[in-house]
Amino acid sequence: MSTQSQDTHWMGLALDQARLAAAAGEVPVGAVVVKNDQVIATGRNAPMASHDPTAHAEVVALREAARLLGNYRLEGCTLYVTLEPCAMCSGAMLHARVDRVVYGAADPRTGVACSVLNLFDHKQLNHQTQVTGGVLAGECGQLLKDFFRPKRMNLYPLREDSLRTPDEAFLGLPDYPWQPRYVSDLPSISGLRMHYLDEGPADSPLTWLCLHGNPAWSYLYRKMIPVWLAAGHRVVAPDLIGFGKSDKPKKDSFHHFETHRHSLLDVIERLDLQRVVLVVQDWGGILGLTLPMVAPERYKGLLVMNTTLATGEAPLSDGFLAWRDWCQSQPLFDVGKLFARGNRSMTSQETAAYNAPFPDKGYRAALRAFPPMVPEFNDSPGAELSQRARDFWRNDWHGQTFMAIGQQDPVLGEPVMRQLQGQIKGCPEPMLLPDAGHFVQEQGRSIAETAVRHFKA
Repeated sequence: MSTQSQDTHWMGLALDQARLAAAAGEVPVGAVVVKNDQVIATGRNAPMASHDPTAHAEVVALREAARLLGNYRLEGCTLYVTLEPCAMCSGAMLHARVDRVVYGAADPRTGVACSVLNLFDHKQLNHQTQVTGGVLAGECGQLLKDFFRPKRMNLYPLREDSLRTPDEAFLGLPDYPWQPRYVSDLPSISGLRMHYLDEGPADSPLTWLCLHGNPAWSYLYRKMIPVWLAAGHRVVAPDLIGFGKSDKPKKDSFHHFETHRHSLLDVIERLDLQRVVLVVQDWGGILGLTLPMVAPERYKGLLVMNTTLATGEAPLSDGFLAWRDWCQSQPLFDVGKLFARGNRSMTSQETAAYNAPFPDKGYRAALRAFPPMVPEFNDSPGAELSQRARDFWRNDWHGQTFMAIGQQDPVLGEPVMRQLQGQIKGCPEPMLLPDAGHFVQEQGRSIAETAVRHFKA
């Protein structure tokens, strides 16, 4: 078996222990210790039953393994646990010289294998333990959610350093009937709640992963989603942190290229998306085009609209520089009015929908932070990643590509897109939309219909 298959198998046994803990009224965390492809010890949470604050699943399993091996050093062992270890358990693992730790769900409040800090990454320690996270994270996390749901009124507590747009702001949005879904335990964003749409069958032939830019949100794809659902496909459309129905950090300094990129990678991993057509525009492309090189086997296609690979190797366009300067001089610009400027047929209700996530200036940190985040120089954050992504698309991309260009876009219009076309292996002649501006998705029905035919072929 591959390492991934082995990890999934052993984590399944740890999940069995977690279920036994839940049945006993304990927080459902389970662990197993494996050596030479055999389970040598199991453990489940039991601090209440044993009146022992140290009786976490990991400690219980470590004690049993040490007893059976006749040695408090557990070299050659791997410990599987359904929840990211706390400081106490991580210290015990390091002291036991465990070779490897594999955990399921992240713990944004007390986890020290990645979330709060990474205790295993301190080179000063005299033993280094390898760490793998996110194995069966969905199942592990769901077990905890199901356990705590009757006990908690608020499943998604709001961090003190962030804001959350009231649900009432999104009532009655035109052409946006889909149920919201949320995740708040992604390792990269440590307790911030991210919103996403997930419609259509999980086993569909294609999954359209729709990534928006600034200052948009998943509402941008409302004209394309019905076309793909009618074709029997799945659609996933997340809102970046700071946008749409996702939480909005109060400080501009939260926003970094790597943070947002990793949050998207975390969502893809959490939902285990397969047979993906990556759909990108604006920042959805600046970030999204760096994703497939991590796991190219997940992706079958690319639908790319009015965006760029910001490698920092060429000067930013005059149109973009003008946009960046305008954002700095007009921090309270009317988001809906910006969309309507290039889409004269939009109704007042539609423009209001684009304004809905940002009820006052406190919610607008992402709108201020994103324009300066575009990599401008070789050493800008994200530039090196974008250069690697360019090489991936140029040399290693084996999926299908479909490009659509809004020719009225003064920022990322046809000249920029023609340059990007030359960087994507096998990219055919684009679909040109002479009346479309930057937000091409507002003419998205015809694009989506053409894309269905293109990727079927």
